[in-house]
Amino acid sequence: MDKYQALLSQDKKTFHASDLALLWDIDNQDTLNMTLKRFVDRGVLKRIHKGFYATTDVSDIDPIDLGFSYLNTYSYLSLETILVREGVIFQELKYLTFVSSKTATFDINDFSYKSRQLKDEYLHNTTGIKKIDHHFEADLERSVADMIYYNSKYHFDRPQKINFDKVKKYQQEIGYAS
Repeated sequence: MDKYQALLSQDKKTFHASDLALLWDIDNQDTLNMTLKRFVDRGVLKRIHKGFYATTDVSDIDPIDLGFSYLNTYSYLSLETILVREGVIFQELKYLTFVSSKTATFDINDFSYKSRQLKDEYLHNTTGIKKIDHHFEADLERSVADMIYYNSKYHFDRPQKINFDKVKKYQQEIGYAS
């Protein structure tokens, strides 16, 4: 199978340069860079960000999936994104928020993203995290527990929507509270 067929036979639409090096079995960085340049010039790949490519227009990719793909590490949607969605905070959210092993802020195609770093021992504890489609999301109480971990004085506009007994249970299970 040639490189073109190998690329287009993939289910996913976004790739990091390192993904493509493995897919195409390219060890030499110069060869990889030249191959990527040729594929971009031919319109087969679209460069989204340095070392990050798509096989389709970025506007055709779900913004949440795009954020997960860009982070390229285990992460889950949480914090303000979930709190706004659940009606617990009323602020207008200008970015999607993730929890992962690294801190990052980035913009892709009119969307802004923020990732907050969390210690591995907490990050990999799946209490209150569910898989939705191809990514992970925190439920409301896990998002509240995460937010309190980052800012113990955080103000919730509608606290009556939160099951604080469940939050406290989550904090103990995750290890946030001793």
